[in-house]
Amino acid sequence: MGKYVLKRFLTFIPMTLLMSFLIYGGLELVPGDILNTMFPPDILAQMSPAELDVIRASYGLDQPFIVRYFRWLFRVFQGDWGKSMASGVPVKDVIAQRLPITLELALTGLVISAILGSVLGILAALHKGEVIDMILTAIGVVGQAIPQFFFGMVAILIFALKLKWLPIGGRTTPQMTHWYEHLRYLILPAMVLGLTQTSSVMRYARSSMLESMNRDFVKTARSKGIPEWKVNLVHGFRVTMTPVIILIAFRLPALISTSMVIENVFSWPGIGMTFKDAVTAQNYPMVMMIALIIVVMVMLMSLLMDIFTRIIDPRVRLQ
Repeated sequence: MGKYVLKRFLTFIPMTLLMSFLIYGGLELVPGDILNTMFPPDILAQMSPAELDVIRASYGLDQPFIVRYFRWLFRVFQGDWGKSMASGVPVKDVIAQRLPITLELALTGLVISAILGSVLGILAALHKGEVIDMILTAIGVVGQAIPQFFFGMVAILIFALKLKWLPIGGRTTPQMTHWYEHLRYLILPAMVLGLTQTSSVMRYARSSMLESMNRDFVKTARSKGIPEWKVNLVHGFRVTMTPVIILIAFRLPALISTSMVIENVFSWPGIGMTFKDAVTAQNYPMVMMIALIIVVMVMLMSLLMDIFTRIIDPRVRLQ
């Protein structure tokens, strides 16, 4: 396994370079002048073409694309991720502040969807063709069809405005003195995020459990007189969870990139809202680094899932 992990880490280098080039090149193709995002229109109207050329030269915008790319890449490896064009704050500081907030929300939602989806999916598989299976299957179809923003607004309407059990949005208040007090603000967005992902995990767990129940080693265990609950739990459940865990793990980077919907609905100050604001304002340094971090997280999660799969199922061979 050690050689496999080392080889995967070595492949990260060219893959990261390729993705960074594609991200930088994709933003280069975005129409418009970057100076329009740096200065208000009235100030730009007062500048002469010579002054604009001087400003472009000061930012290195007069250089060819490939030169600017390698300069940016060299600064990134040195730890200089640039500054936000909206606030002037270093991008590194913004990401260091906002990324843990999004990870808190994404991990909580991931745990909720993993537990509910796995339990309900296996329950539906064990009762295949019965009423409970049809009900859970229908719920899964409906759950995938409901948009996240609609589900979030309904949750705010019921639990925040009507019942007043939970706050409408945000993450903290100036009156808070203990870290655990903000958990009240986490419950509603995490539940919405987790429940919207539960249906797909449930359907995947159901199909995986049905497949494992028809395998030869499960039939052999059942023919030996082993209790049915033990056959399902020890043999079927273990094999079922291997592809389900892979699915769940790959959801984490996706949840980070797609959490902007939930973060905007609940005013959650995470990286998703930051990324949305950066794209809207054409804040290129922020967009490039957030996109690159998500790509690196996907590659790391892929490696971790290979290792976890090998631990869960010893029959898997890493090559």
